[in-house]
Amino acid sequence: MTQLDTSQRVLHGWDPEDPDHWDSKIAWKTLWISTITLFIGFCTWYMVSAIAPMLNQIGFDLTTSQLYWITAVPGLSAGLFRLVFMFLPPIMGTRKLVTMSALLFLIPMFGWFFAVQDTSTSFGMLLTLSFLAGIGGGVFSGFMPSTGYFFPKSKSGTALGLQAGLSNLGMSFIQLVSPWLMGFTLLGIGFVAPTRAHETGEPLYVYNPAIVLAPWTIIMAIIAWSQLKDVPVKANFRQQIDIFGNKNTWIMTIIYLAGFGAFAGFTAQLALLINNTFGITSQFADTVPIDDLPRGAAWAFLFPLVGASTRALWGPLCDKFGGAIWTFIGLAGMAVFTGAAALFLNPDSPDQFIWFFSMMIIMAFFSGLVNAGSFKQMPMIFNKRQSGGVIGWTGAVGAFGPFIVGILLSLMAPATFFWGCVVFFIIAAVLAWVYYARPNAPFPG
Repeated sequence: MTQLDTSQRVLHGWDPEDPDHWDSKIAWKTLWISTITLFIGFCTWYMVSAIAPMLNQIGFDLTTSQLYWITAVPGLSAGLFRLVFMFLPPIMGTRKLVTMSALLFLIPMFGWFFAVQDTSTSFGMLLTLSFLAGIGGGVFSGFMPSTGYFFPKSKSGTALGLQAGLSNLGMSFIQLVSPWLMGFTLLGIGFVAPTRAHETGEPLYVYNPAIVLAPWTIIMAIIAWSQLKDVPVKANFRQQIDIFGNKNTWIMTIIYLAGFGAFAGFTAQLALLINNTFGITSQFADTVPIDDLPRGAAWAFLFPLVGASTRALWGPLCDKFGGAIWTFIGLAGMAVFTGAAALFLNPDSPDQFIWFFSMMIIMAFFSGLVNAGSFKQMPMIFNKRQSGGVIGWTGAVGAFGPFIVGILLSLMAPATFFWGCVVFFIIAAVLAWVYYARPNAPFPG
């Protein structure tokens, strides 16, 4: 084997399974740089879900269905972008991939920054900007396989769990800080075009969440270009599509759609769902103060915070006990607590909000188990090149979650949708048990 040379941009002789041909410092540096960049990507992806509930309050005139579409479209585009990015790691290399991705985030950031300053911005333009925000989630299917090239299988659960979990926290972070950021001028840029609450006339800087991370995005692009290296894993398009001949690809796709797809979908739609069911646009609007408990934007961040944190923390346990058992436990838990949450979706009192939200938070915890466990499974079930492709593919399908959830919620009653999810989670749990988690399973992982 070629001797490992770490002085060049391309790491010739790199083999994570051989300690003499692996450098842990390079691996972990790659993980942290790409994870921070991906965190910004998830903030970009989910800034739409934080901004959309505020649009009508600053003078836009959008229907409930239009708002669901605006928050759903980033899920559609992220899934489509992931179908492209999943093929890029062996073609572009880690350094170019991460740098290019960071620069692409600036497009939707500046787009939304200017769009919300003008209430005459058309619904079509808002949909276009929502589509572009999906770039932030789309790069996931390039980053995760790329990072997988740098770690041995024995550490894949920890490495991929940390990268996915910590980057997923961007979903929670942007929803947490957005209401706060909208309340004051950011670095003096409020003079550009202060937006105002439609009813009270108070200033609301709704564009702040779109622009606050732009400087950090530029910094991470510079760091990625100057610090990252490439692993010489090469595969053309034809070689990479051989994953679709393996039935495990399709089984793991169903499982990941149930785990991450539902997690991402509920994260994107939860603020609107809470508002429409318990808050400012529901039948309880006249009896509940607008700044009190049911205001979705003030609480929705907890859902992705719990799910993403669980995913990050569970990686070492997946390395120790295997991912399959945690995947199964997570899917079973998601089925139980989604069903429990559905019981409170036709409330006769605003007080039922706390029960609904508690069930959703517990469901988020179990989704974190699924997402951590499934990403441990894939490097164990497939060889290194195929596992990267499967991670990219399943990630792409999972990214459609916000779109699927948003569209279905616009077409049917929330309770009907929730019970449909319960059935889907049960099917995924059965597959996880039969093929991966049970004693003497054909594909333990």
